[in-house]
Amino acid sequence: MHSRSPQRLAATLASLALTAGLLAGCSDEPDLVVYNAQHQELLEEIVPIFEEETGLDVELRNGKDLELANQLVAEGDGSPADVFLTENSPAMSIVDNADLFAPVSDAAKAPIPEQYVPSSGNWTGFIARSTVVMYNTDQAKAADMPASILDFAKPEWKGRISFSPTGADFQAIVSAVLELEGEEATRTWLAGLKANGVELQNNLVVLKSVNSGEVEAGIAYHYYWYRDQAEAGENSDSSALHFFGDQDPGAFLSVSGAGVLKSSKNQDDAQKFVEFLTGPQGQKAMAESYALEYPLNPEASLPAEVKPFDELEPPTVDVASLNGPAVVDLMTEAGLL
Repeated sequence: MHSRSPQRLAATLASLALTAGLLAGCSDEPDLVVYNAQHQELLEEIVPIFEEETGLDVELRNGKDLELANQLVAEGDGSPADVFLTENSPAMSIVDNADLFAPVSDAAKAPIPEQYVPSSGNWTGFIARSTVVMYNTDQAKAADMPASILDFAKPEWKGRISFSPTGADFQAIVSAVLELEGEEATRTWLAGLKANGVELQNNLVVLKSVNSGEVEAGIAYHYYWYRDQAEAGENSDSSALHFFGDQDPGAFLSVSGAGVLKSSKNQDDAQKFVEFLTGPQGQKAMAESYALEYPLNPEASLPAEVKPFDELEPPTVDVASLNGPAVVDLMTEAGLL
C-alpha cells in the first residue's frame, strides 16, 4: 500500500481548496434575497443603483403584502429571505409579532421621522402614500366633497362612490379607521360603503370610473392620479383630487416598510440595503422615479406639481398598531371580501 508524502498531500489539499473557491465564485446564489411587496417597477429602478454602489447582487421575489407576510411566518427560521419590503405597513406587524425581525440599524432609522418607525424599532418606514378622493369635475366641485371619509357611508352617497376593497391599499385605509375610530364605528362605516359603493377591481379602474363619469367620486391613493397626469392624462383629465385634512381618517398616510429577517445569514449586507432605502441616495432615486410616492427622508422631495408633504394633515397613527387580520375579519363580515 502506497502512502502520500506530506508535500504531495499538501499540494492535493491546496488544489481542492482552490477548486472549492472557484466553484463558490461561480455560484449563482445572490448576496441578498428580498421578499418584495412594494411596487415591482419601483424596486427594479432602485435595486440596480444599490448593486452598482455596493457590488452586491440582489434577488427580488415579488408578491403581495399579506401573501409574503404569511409565507415568512410559515417559513420561520428556514426562510431564504434577508429583507422584507411591504407596500403598506399592516403586513410588517404580522412578521414583527411573530418575532422574525432583527432590530433595524440606527443608521437606517435615523433619517426617518420618529412617527414612521414602530415602537419595536424592528423595521422602518421608507416611503408613503396619502389617501385621497378623486372626483369628476363635470359632476362635482371640491366644496361638494365631504369633510370626512366616514361621510361616504351616509345614504346620500348611494351609487356615487367607488373603491377597490380587495387590494392592500384599501385594507390599509380600513386599518387606520379601525385604529382611530374603533371596531363598532368601522363596522358601521363598512356597512355603509357596502350599501353605497361601486366595488371595482383595482385603484386604476377606480380612477377610470371617476374620469368617465360612471361615479362621482372614488377612494384611492394620491399617486394614481398624479402618475396619469404625468403621462397623457387620459384617465384623469376630467377629474381632480380632494385631500382630507384636520387629521381625519381620510387623511391617513400609509407607510411602506422595510425590515431585516432575524434568520438572515447576511445581516450586515441586509442592514446596508435598508440603510440605502432610507438614506439620501435611495430616497432621491425614489423621489425622481415614476412612483410619485412621498419619500420619508426630509432630504428628498417630489416634483412641485405634487401636493407637498408638509401640507398634508394626516392623523397620528402608531404604525405598529395597524391590524391586518382584524381588518380582514371586519371586511369579510361586511361582505366586502
